[in-house]
Amino acid sequence: MADLLDAFQLGVRAMFAYQAVFFALLAIGLNLHFGYTGLLNFGQIAFAMLGGFGVAISVSKWDLPFWVGVLVGIAAAVFLALLLGLPTLRLRADYLAIVTIAAAEALRLVFRSGGSTELTNSTQGISDFNADFLSLAPWSVAKRYDILGTRWSGGELWVITVGWTLVALSCLLVWALMRSPWGRVLRAVREDEDAARALGKNVYAFKMQSLVLGGVFGALGGMVYAVGTGSQNPDQYQNANTFLAYGALILGGAARVMGPVIGAMLLWFIIAFSDSALAALVSGDNSFFGLFEWGDLLSTTDIAYIRFIIIGVGLMLLMIFRPQGILGDRREVMLDAR
Repeated sequence: MADLLDAFQLGVRAMFAYQAVFFALLAIGLNLHFGYTGLLNFGQIAFAMLGGFGVAISVSKWDLPFWVGVLVGIAAAVFLALLLGLPTLRLRADYLAIVTIAAAEALRLVFRSGGSTELTNSTQGISDFNADFLSLAPWSVAKRYDILGTRWSGGELWVITVGWTLVALSCLLVWALMRSPWGRVLRAVREDEDAARALGKNVYAFKMQSLVLGGVFGALGGMVYAVGTGSQNPDQYQNANTFLAYGALILGGAARVMGPVIGAMLLWFIIAFSDSALAALVSGDNSFFGLFEWGDLLSTTDIAYIRFIIIGVGLMLLMIFRPQGILGDRREVMLDAR
């Protein structure tokens, strides 16, 4: 029971950690793309990588102020969105999906290649670039703080304070945009492009604007992740992270302002709780009704895979019994799980 309580506390801590902020911002961008506009972007992690490396390269390689690095990361994300959207947004949705997932993986391989060593340090990555950001904290970043049974360093508290502020502002912006004429056009594009075009709307321009803004949200997520880890390595930005962000979006509910946030928090609670609970089950003297020891069946290396199996099964059940997610509306986003 004590082990389960510890696992629960770690799960609660993970719900508010910078990793949850990272996936919340990724999912907010995907919600704008997929939930509100109907765009299939499978390369959201590329925008996060440009945001994180934009800050890291600007500060450590070019000796620029931190806030300039933020602008560089956002500008890089906007450029990538334009580069991907210009040739694909006039075509069917599946072309954008193919181009974005390929571009994300190609960009990661370029960043980790030997030819990029001067900028990205290749597979060694970049570190020690977040000192200016941490120096802005109004409290000691080295001190440890106990909050509701969880323990945080001052640096972690500063990162998540700024991160969740960004999440709140992003949600507020999406809420306002979706209640504006611009947001109503996006919904019309999602439902029927031809009907929106017949009403005189420039569907291509609206889709491009949505792709750019959603990419900026992804870049902000990458920046939070960068200052949270204090290091940047191209291998941190695998395409699997995009699909985890989609999992958070589907879990919380697409086309809902708070859906990506709730989904990201629950996703990280499940990951952290299952990881800790399984580790305690394997390492302790726990048996299945006295028949066998769990440690005889599972090793500690198996836990990393099993927790994602649990998430996959959970998402399958969610798609079967509540395909619109926790906060979603079946009438607005119809996800056929049959």
